[in-house]
Amino acid sequence: MSRALDRLYRQRLIGDLDLHFARLIQRLDGGENEPLGLAAALVSSRVQQGDICIDLAALAGTRPGDSREIQLPSLEEWLNALHASAVTGAPGSFAPLILDRHHQLYLYRYWDYERQLGAQLLARARLFSPAPDRGALIEGVLRLFPPASSHTDIDWQRVAALSAALRHLTIISGGPGTGKTTTVIRILALLAMLQERPPVVALAAPTGKAAARLEASLRDAASSLAELPEPVLRAIPRRASTLHRLLGVRGSGVGFHHGPEHPLALDVLVVDEASMVDLALMSKLLQALPAHARLILLGDHNQLASVEAGAVLGDICAGAGGYSTAYREQLAQLCGADLNPMDGSAGGLDDSIVLLRHSYRFGRDSGIGRLAEAVIAGDGAAVARLLEGGPHADLTLTDPHSEPARLAADGLVPYFKAIASGAPVAELFTAFDRFRALCPTRVGLLGSDRLNRRIERELVRRGLVDPTRDWYPGRAVMITRNDYSLQLYNGDVGLVLEGDGGHPMVCFQTPDGGVRAVAPARLPEHQPVYAMTIHKSQGSEFDQVLMVLPQQMIPTLTRELIYTAVTRARSRFILSGDVQLLVQGVARDTLRHSGLRRLLRPENG
Repeated sequence: MSRALDRLYRQRLIGDLDLHFARLIQRLDGGENEPLGLAAALVSSRVQQGDICIDLAALAGTRPGDSREIQLPSLEEWLNALHASAVTGAPGSFAPLILDRHHQLYLYRYWDYERQLGAQLLARARLFSPAPDRGALIEGVLRLFPPASSHTDIDWQRVAALSAALRHLTIISGGPGTGKTTTVIRILALLAMLQERPPVVALAAPTGKAAARLEASLRDAASSLAELPEPVLRAIPRRASTLHRLLGVRGSGVGFHHGPEHPLALDVLVVDEASMVDLALMSKLLQALPAHARLILLGDHNQLASVEAGAVLGDICAGAGGYSTAYREQLAQLCGADLNPMDGSAGGLDDSIVLLRHSYRFGRDSGIGRLAEAVIAGDGAAVARLLEGGPHADLTLTDPHSEPARLAADGLVPYFKAIASGAPVAELFTAFDRFRALCPTRVGLLGSDRLNRRIERELVRRGLVDPTRDWYPGRAVMITRNDYSLQLYNGDVGLVLEGDGGHPMVCFQTPDGGVRAVAPARLPEHQPVYAMTIHKSQGSEFDQVLMVLPQQMIPTLTRELIYTAVTRARSRFILSGDVQLLVQGVARDTLRHSGLRRLLRPENG
């Protein structure tokens, strides 16, 4: 057997699945082709870590994990072995491994997902909706997006509305507070006003928690549209679904009910938190969407990518530099804004992308807003200045000797006081969401797992919780596995309260603002949630955020992770840890290898 493969496995650079897959590929090839086995193991491993493919040219001749024992083949040796193999094919062929002309190696399934998604996006970007009456369109846009104070030369919310009215594909990306939800509910009202028959609309998000937040945001935004005609208001849905539920998970748990042969019966689909949608799910979603339907993707392309393989929203928005000349002129005529200063004239997919720039939450003097901008720009020096010496009341750098568990307990005191006072359940959820500790990782001394245990011990020390009860009043847990029968989803947060007879019950908020109680014994897999990973915090916001850095650099501490943590905070961001570690992280991008960017913008590849 391949000695290099065994060494990779012993050094934990590949896992069990990767090793067995590589050996299967070698057997299918009819021998012990070591370069082939190494390539198969590495592509299997990298897909599990979020990549769609591996770049053989970048890996060739390197020592993975700085290993002294293993040096990967040269590019020439790798290419010769792969081209000679019966299990490797070129794009368009049916083989376990696909090798393209850019020396990118894929598992067939992920190459196919990427190809289909790229084709679907480009096809939709070229489709225009039936031209609405120009006068009615302008009147509707002015009514729903009235002129605001001159915070910017261009009202990008108007541009987004016009894009959705004119095109089959609209991608709206913006940070927290840029008005994405407000924009989309007004877009739906505009579409209803422009059509004789109210469109059939679905709202969806990648997780149950994100779907519930979308519903709550839509309820809040809908109050500003009360003056619209009743038929228009009825056309705006008030419920949102997870993408899996929308597509219809089969009883076997494998595959979806809706697909190319059984498309969704929709005219408009809105997908919120699109940055969390992985390549496979996005590909299946677009295959299930009928050709005539409009697709509106909402998200923040600067945030973390999906947990599963791919960085779809980031790939879509990467390099979006401007609109085609014809489209710029059309938009300018309709919204009265001069778009000529925008760079680029790529057109194509770029004509479907709208970036919301103005934050209605963070003003020019907001420390959180300026910190988020510095992180996005990769400006570590500015990040350090803001945290170490900036006169911003919403930014706090803790004493390096402060114990993170005590800092977290300080933030939780108001919540436990509300528990002790017998406050209504809705107020308890509000109190709990005023503060959260966020960690870059789940494992390690300062990972969320250990930190949760230390926080609980600190709460016991302060007399805030009863150490003799596992399910003490106020205990907070997060669901980590979907349970469709209980309608509990990965990411849902429950609070323990005393029920009838003093028995503990775990209370969850429902999308309509109600509360549902579940006995602890019935809960699906769950974990404490006084501290949570930054990945798990996506789609949530808290008044105050305590970011707890590890003691040394870890691979996951990157610019996107830090930006996501900073922008979870509404009013105060607190850092516990070494600022220089944060500065190092800001300099590192989360690079996920894929060919989607090249597919979407072939002129750049």
